[in-house]
Amino acid sequence: MIQAVFFDFNGVVIDDEQLQLKVYRDILGGEGVTITDADYYAALGMDDDAFVRTAFERAGKELTDDTLARVIEAKTAAHRELLGDVLPLFPGVVTFLKSLARRHPLGLVSMARRNEIDYVLERAALQSYFTVVVSADDARAHKPNPCCYNKALERLNAKRTEAQIIPVSPDECLVVEDSPPGIRAGRAAGMRTLGVTNTVTEKELRDAGAHVVTRSLFDWTYDAVHHVFD
Repeated sequence: MIQAVFFDFNGVVIDDEQLQLKVYRDILGGEGVTITDADYYAALGMDDDAFVRTAFERAGKELTDDTLARVIEAKTAAHRELLGDVLPLFPGVVTFLKSLARRHPLGLVSMARRNEIDYVLERAALQSYFTVVVSADDARAHKPNPCCYNKALERLNAKRTEAQIIPVSPDECLVVEDSPPGIRAGRAAGMRTLGVTNTVTEKELRDAGAHVVTRSLFDWTYDAVHHVFD
């Protein structure tokens, strides 16, 4: 039975993959590095550090630590500005989070920087729904490596142990992801997976091993999760 649910962030909670692409295209273009749509979508699951290093390597350009830091900081600032006054949250995601959070602990597991995550969660008043948050700052490797989901479960169980609550096992966890690397990371951690076709096709998510694929989280509820996965 599902006892905890872990959500990806970009492409699942917030509809900003196209914004991320635009920002990176503009900023890296100023460094003489071209980013195509294919380049971006082939790098889903990477953190900013890995993405920028890969882009420079593909372009055959030298990347210094100072340039890496400058590009990432510029990207964060530009992304925040493009989010605008109304956050582009996916339809139904807030209702789904609230439905689940009444009975299950939730986690956010993302390769985004923690300051980017916190900015959105604070503006959307969603911080209280997540028992644990794992960001690129916490993971030793990006998705599809399962370390981020392993870390989230470790943190969740530490809190449960402290509260004298029985720990959750990996197969009692559901991962909600929009990318093949994210699905593979969840599967490698021994968790169930729900793929959402917000970013890639149903076939790509199924080929990555998603247990279930949906077009939207709009109609998903606590009862739907248990009907499908238990």
